[in-house]
Amino acid sequence: MTTPPILPGAEPLSHAAGSTGVLVIHGFTGSTQSMRPIADACIAAGHTVELPRLPGHGTSVEDMSTTSWADWSAHVEAVYEDLALRCERVFVVGLSMGGALTLWLASRHPGVAGIVVINSAGQPSAERTAALAHVVESGQVTVDAIGNDIAMPGVVELAYDQTPLAPLLSLVEAVNDFDLSAITCPTLVMVSDQDHVVPPETADYIASNVGTQATVVHLANSYHVATLDYDAELINSHVVDHIAAHS
Repeated sequence: MTTPPILPGAEPLSHAAGSTGVLVIHGFTGSTQSMRPIADACIAAGHTVELPRLPGHGTSVEDMSTTSWADWSAHVEAVYEDLALRCERVFVVGLSMGGALTLWLASRHPGVAGIVVINSAGQPSAERTAALAHVVESGQVTVDAIGNDIAMPGVVELAYDQTPLAPLLSLVEAVNDFDLSAITCPTLVMVSDQDHVVPPETADYIASNVGTQATVVHLANSYHVATLDYDAELINSHVVDHIAAHS
């Protein structure tokens, strides 16, 4: 099957610069557009930046329906390993599922210099997994979109208008197997107090279970896609400061 064209604004970004590399990862059914502000802030700070487009994202729901956690995790791991060859140190920053991929990478690669997760998935739930598996087994393919949870009027996330369920199940199952205790790098957890996609208490679970002292920053004015919301500049400055503090 021919891969559909990439939606305008969903293109990957690759910027070569300083000896510090930053891997920036977008969320489930979203695109690079939601993380471009962070990528641009890191570029302005002089860093080498990779903002990949995850397989099946930024094209069509049908394209995404053929992908799973195995595809997304393999892709970000390959980008990370290439970045690590080119840079003295690598930081990873992720939103939502991008946060989950960030946690997964850091648990597997002790050389990661530091991570920032924003409204990240990461708390296991056997009940949620069983319920979603039941829906998938019933033959239902999609549900309504989870994108565009943004408080600021007039801001639109470039995301799908449907959520493919089989890929979502692969994400939920992957989270159940995370070893957060293996994460020992400096960890910054950012969480919106109002999030209609990922329960805010997930942030406390992540911070309590990583194998290091994690810092939690609350975002009082934003919903799930906080990187495009009222707290975007605050997020950008925290990310740049976290990298500077641990480089």
